Amino acid sequence: MKILAIRHGALGDVVQALGPFQAIRRHHPDAHLVALTGSAFAELLQASGWFQEVWVDDRPSILHLPTLVATIRRLRAAGFSAVYDLQTSARTAWYFTLMGGPRWSGVAPGCSHPHDNPNRIQMHTVDRQAEQLRIAGIDEVAPPDLDWFGADIGRFRLPESFALVVPGGSKHRPAKRWPYYPALARALNGRGMTPVVIGAADESDLGRAILAEAPGAIDLTGRTSLLELGSLARRARLAIGNDTGPVHATAALGCPSLVLFSEESDPARCAPRGDKVETMRRIHLKDLPVTDVLQEATGLARLP
Repeated sequence: MKILAIRHGALGDVVQALGPFQAIRRHHPDAHLVALTGSAFAELLQASGWFQEVWVDDRPSILHLPTLVATIRRLRAAGFSAVYDLQTSARTAWYFTLMGGPRWSGVAPGCSHPHDNPNRIQMHTVDRQAEQLRIAGIDEVAPPDLDWFGADIGRFRLPESFALVVPGGSKHRPAKRWPYYPALARALNGRGMTPVVIGAADESDLGRAILAEAPGAIDLTGRTSLLELGSLARRARLAIGNDTGPVHATAALGCPSLVLFSEESDPARCAPRGDKVETMRRIHLKDLPVTDVLQEATGLARLP
């Protein structure tokens, strides 16, 4: 039996799909399970051990016709017995049609196991995916076992006590970025906790701005893999960041995580899930003062 599970990304989306991925694996213990995801997440999903294969689909546009045609041909030729579509996009609905309509869990018109809850868009992502899988016969979606999510981080030579600071996020949604991370980093330094800045390579300007105001900070923007992020989260005393992918990972891995929301996103629908997660929200993040964030972080991480 050959089964396909689809979740393209971004990082937060993939992290929130880890529980469903593990549930699919447990429900089909003997199946040949294939993940279809973006290239940025292929190494991460391969490390999970849940999949026999991880296929890359970076969702090429019609302008990249040869790549698109190759993807469709590969999907059609694979002969999948069942597909769990956790992306539930117009693109994946198109894949359903072009694959000839296999047993399909998702929202594609005419699929065999539709998630037809009219309020699905208002549900939290984790709850929505769990309900979708229940309709398809997978009754339990538990928090995932993430023992595999890590890598050696000795090369970074980190201090004993540090906090992960995640100042970035989607560039096309700047209102999701809290503007006061440099001042927060300076305050964390004053409490004996080294700020360690993480993020993508194109967010290195945010790391430099924090170092300019908090010289004791460590800038790792653009220097960590996703698996290394897992080990950083396990060692950190605290993570503070915007509603962005790395904070979903720190929360899932049990790091006390404080997530800052603006009106741009709703924590009721997309907040990171974990045992030690707190959220703060303002309509405009510029109206959330450093003192309030520091007070919340102090309690969350039990800082002096």
